[in-house]
Amino acid sequence: MRLSVPGLILLGSMGAAAALLSATALSQSAAPGPVRYAMDAATMSGMGAMMGGSGGGLGAMMGMMSGGPPKAVRMLELHHGAGTTAPKPEALHAMPKGAGLGASVKLLPLTRGEASGEAGFERPSGRLLLFWGCGERAPKGQPVVIDFAKLAAGQIPPGLFMDGVDLPEDWKVSLANSRTYTTWPNDSDSKSVPANASLLGAHKITANYSKEIAFTLAEDFMPALQASTSDTAAGGSKLAWTGLDKATGYYAWAMGAKDAGRGGTPVEMVWWASSKNQAFGGPLWDWISPSGVRKLITAGTVMPPEQRDCIVPAEVIKASGEGLMVSLQAYGPQADFAYPPRPADTKKPWNPEWIARVRFRSSTMLIPGMEGMEGMSRSNAQSGEQAKPAKPKCKGLKGLAERAAGLCE
Repeated sequence: MRLSVPGLILLGSMGAAAALLSATALSQSAAPGPVRYAMDAATMSGMGAMMGGSGGGLGAMMGMMSGGPPKAVRMLELHHGAGTTAPKPEALHAMPKGAGLGASVKLLPLTRGEASGEAGFERPSGRLLLFWGCGERAPKGQPVVIDFAKLAAGQIPPGLFMDGVDLPEDWKVSLANSRTYTTWPNDSDSKSVPANASLLGAHKITANYSKEIAFTLAEDFMPALQASTSDTAAGGSKLAWTGLDKATGYYAWAMGAKDAGRGGTPVEMVWWASSKNQAFGGPLWDWISPSGVRKLITAGTVMPPEQRDCIVPAEVIKASGEGLMVSLQAYGPQADFAYPPRPADTKKPWNPEWIARVRFRSSTMLIPGMEGMEGMSRSNAQSGEQAKPAKPKCKGLKGLAERAAGLCE
């Protein structure tokens, strides 16, 4: 879906900038064993549900414009890697009935465009202002300014990605570390995950290039994150949320645009993260194991599970002239399976035929100041007024919420 909304133009450019940075993130080490399988299950709420796939997008936007907040969506990614090959590799994942995806979904190799990492956005131009840390005011020495032209040329500033923290347990199944790699969803099979889908029960994966994998899952999709923002006396924005029982830690970030050039392309963008150190994107936007999250909490990169708020500094709000999009992520539990199982005595040799991992997370996205817009939208729809004054033009990211409330066009 492509929407001609200024806020989405800015968000698209921010996504391109983030992709440019994240492409340089720390590489993940391959896991032991010839056959690896990874299931990544996400719950997305807020504006993230409106822009997400698998049940989000247009349906969530129409729901918001009719007077309600976007409904949370559930998303699932499947990755299968092996050290063997097949002429036409494919795999079938037999799902429990509660998943609502039919008897099975089909995993297939990446298409040429997917494998090359082709993006749907143009490379951004201009500068990126980096801020980090929770607090009323940004610490001395911020922002760090990055020139996108230099970034595109491979000149990456030091210390950008989780400096000094190694996460070898967070192995990744990818085209780079697998002789055969298939994934779902894909161009041939992209069923939407129902909003009430459940992953509880028996799972079986068969492929024409590897051994069968089978396990029973006792963990399910995480609940939706509920978050809100409020202005602070110093000009910042307080992000507060309701905790999730199975959350292992939280990480927040925000993106915005200060100015827009021709065609609405931002020429100065802002990126803030809740971490106490300069750590952005990359693995922090991924699923992270509970043990990995504990390391990141110790390093000050991830907020502990008992934390319930974080203030976006006033300097970040001021620099984001076109509006700010704030995201919050709750890392969740992980289920691990293997055959044969790992011996209780870690000194004994272990050569599994296959290993499988299921990771969970929940995230939300919102625009500071948009709270209450849904109620205004309902009031406008129910007022029955025929004659209305001309509405101003929607501007920036905040224009997404204002348009949904009928306050601009």
